[in-house]
Formats: sequence, structure tokens, C-alpha cells
Amino acid sequence: MKFFDQKTLFIAVAMLFAQSSAHAIDSFSGEFASGNKSQFVRAGIQWNWDKVWFQSNGTHLGGYWDLTLTQWRNNAYQGISGATQNITDVGITPVFRLQNDSKKGLYGEAAVGAHLFSHIYSNNGRQFSTAFQFGDHLGVGYVFQNGLDLSLKVQHFSNGAIKHPNPGANLAVIKAGFPF
Repeated sequence: MKFFDQKTLFIAVAMLFAQSSAHAIDSFSGEFASGNKSQFVRAGIQWNWDKVWFQSNGTHLGGYWDLTLTQWRNNAYQGISGATQNITDVGITPVFRLQNDSKKGLYGEAAVGAHLFSHIYSNNGRQFSTAFQFGDHLGVGYVFQNGLDLSLKVQHFSNGAIKHPNPGANLAVIKAGFPF
């Protein structure tokens, strides 16, 4: 079942990116993920919060907004090995990051965001019931002196029991971020 057409998706993405341009964009990123016979590539833009919480011993809790556009490829569509499904996903995620005050070096992060899929996910015996999904992740990474940000995340997608079935899907994600 198709939730909305490609034109509607394009308009939604354009509106989200236009909205974000009112804020100072701090970085952009590229990601690759794999899991549950699915892969995706994701592009994103990020803008940092100007908030610092729990500052102590040279570290603090901060964060950023992550606006993403993702292209999925599922390789066991409707449970049939080799049958494919392509999904486009638009997401917005507030990300909390425990990091050094310099914002360089090792960090850990956690997030829960909202994602809208172009089609309902049906892959490898997992049939979602909604195109709206929550995407949460836990990750660790390292920011180099030149600002390059490399991380590894575990991401879970689920509709939060809004509607059943709600089997969820888990993926391992590699991310590279680049500052502006």
C-alpha cells in the first residue's frame, strides 16, 4: 500500500529543508546501514543546540537536530528472498550527545526521532502497519581536530505500538559527518 506519491514526498522534503535554512546549519552527513536483509543510504543536515547540561570535568550533555532523507532497499520483500522493495524516508531527530567541552574526541549519543516512509515496510517476515515510524539509536563516535565526525550506531525503527503489527527492525549504521 502506497502512503503518498513521490511528488508529495518531494514537497515535504523541500519544506523541511526550507524550514531548516532559517537556522544555522552546522554540518552535513552521509550514512550507510544494514540489517534484517535491508540496507539504506542516508543524507542529513545538522544544526547544534546552544544548550549545555550537566557540565563537569571537561564534559557536558549537548545535542543537535538531524534532518535526514533516506533511501532503503529491502531484499526480502513480503518475505520472498530476492524480491526487493524501495522506500524513501524523511526524518527529523533530536540527538543528545555526551561529549568533551571542546566538542572533539570521543562521544556517546542517544536519540528518538520521527520518520515518514513512502511505503509501508514489508521485509524478511516483518510487516509494519504504518508508514510513520519512530527511529531511535544509540551510538559512539569520534570527532577529529579537523571536525570530521565518524560514528557507529545501532538503530531501531518501530511505530511505538500505535498500531499492530509492530515487529520493528534493527540496523547497524556507519556515519561520517562534515562541518560547514
